[in-house]
Amino acid sequence: NNEKSVPQLLISDLKFEKSLAKLMFSPDQENHPSKAPVKYGELIVLGYNGSLPNGDRGRRKSRFALFKRPKANGVKPSTVHIACTPQAAKAISNKDQHSISYTLSRAQTVVVEYTHDSNTDMFQIGRSTESPIDFVVTDTVPGSQSNSDTQSVQSTISRFACRIICERNPPFTARIYAAGFDSSKNIFLGEKAAKWKTSDGQMDGLTTNGVLVMHPRNGFTEDSKPGVWREISVCGNVFSLRETRSAQQRGKMVENETNQLQDGSLIDLCGATLLWRTAEGLARTPTVKHLEALRQEINAARPQCPVGFNTLAFPSMKRKDVVDEKQPWVYLNCGHVHGYHNWGNKEERDGKDRECPMCRSVGPYVPLWLGCEAGFYVDAGPPTHAFSPCGHVCSEKTTAYWSQIPLPHGTHTFHAACPFCAHQLAGEQGYIRLIFQGPLD
Repeated sequence: NNEKSVPQLLISDLKFEKSLAKLMFSPDQENHPSKAPVKYGELIVLGYNGSLPNGDRGRRKSRFALFKRPKANGVKPSTVHIACTPQAAKAISNKDQHSISYTLSRAQTVVVEYTHDSNTDMFQIGRSTESPIDFVVTDTVPGSQSNSDTQSVQSTISRFACRIICERNPPFTARIYAAGFDSSKNIFLGEKAAKWKTSDGQMDGLTTNGVLVMHPRNGFTEDSKPGVWREISVCGNVFSLRETRSAQQRGKMVENETNQLQDGSLIDLCGATLLWRTAEGLARTPTVKHLEALRQEINAARPQCPVGFNTLAFPSMKRKDVVDEKQPWVYLNCGHVHGYHNWGNKEERDGKDRECPMCRSVGPYVPLWLGCEAGFYVDAGPPTHAFSPCGHVCSEKTTAYWSQIPLPHGTHTFHAACPFCAHQLAGEQGYIRLIFQGPLD
């Protein structure tokens, strides 16, 4: 058995420098804590490894930081009007005042006016590029390398999908609500939308495809466990899921849960899923600098291809789409890491499955890519494991966490996916431990 004669190393065997610990904390935490504007948190879109395929531009990017605004722009409900015709409802809701209109029938509309709230900041998220939207989100196509891959899809994300209201005073609580106000400061729930009167005489409703939220148990740490997916209403109440995304019948109200976001909460907009990270959570998360140091650490150990004996190296974070000639490849069934070679390419296996020269196990053979989006990491551990079948590499605890998360897919299914590229995970666990071979000298 030629496997025994070869010195093998797992990356976890490498000695990681103590200096890496210093790189753990974001530079903006260290410098000028007094001058820095207050950061409430960040939203990171799942499926992008650090930036959008064609680059981040303006309000369209893979992550969006929510900072305290120079002047509060939050709103809170005030007067309720019952109008007998939609025309009368239009007259009530003037363009200078935020309002939510609930059309009950052709004969009746309820309009809830909202007034300025000097204690909160409001941030809006949706597909629309109109000015009320702070963070423009388009549908995530798994593994797409350019925006041209994504344009042909009919979007299921609402133009004004949701809004997040942050308290301007500590502890800067962030809460999420379904639907956002449009350019005329209106949210309009038509006849077909699910809506109802609450016990205290207020109105509430759900948007067409809904806004789903999952809060992890034990926060966003190496001990995190998946929570339960819930639906959030227009007024921020929490419900169990409908039978399908746009079913007319709402789920049951969950009294003991809230719409308050916590570090690691997932927000699903039916077409894209966002991860919420608090400012405190991000301060404990590895930085891109730390990930770069880990990359250099692996490359410094000079892992080798057991077939060609050539030294392998992970390409720099900037070159994360083009396969490099030194790129490590892995056999996904066994975890043995090689350089690219044509060994064991059986014609009858349609080119996808290959036989590992080390252990003869047959399975997919894919290039390895470092996970560069630091916000997805639950710890600062070394990159020892890869997601299957995409080959994105990160820490063991990070692969273990994401492989347990059922992410909404389409209108009524859920599956685990790689956070870096949104590919559905395959295999028994959805990830594999990497076995590198050390240099022979």
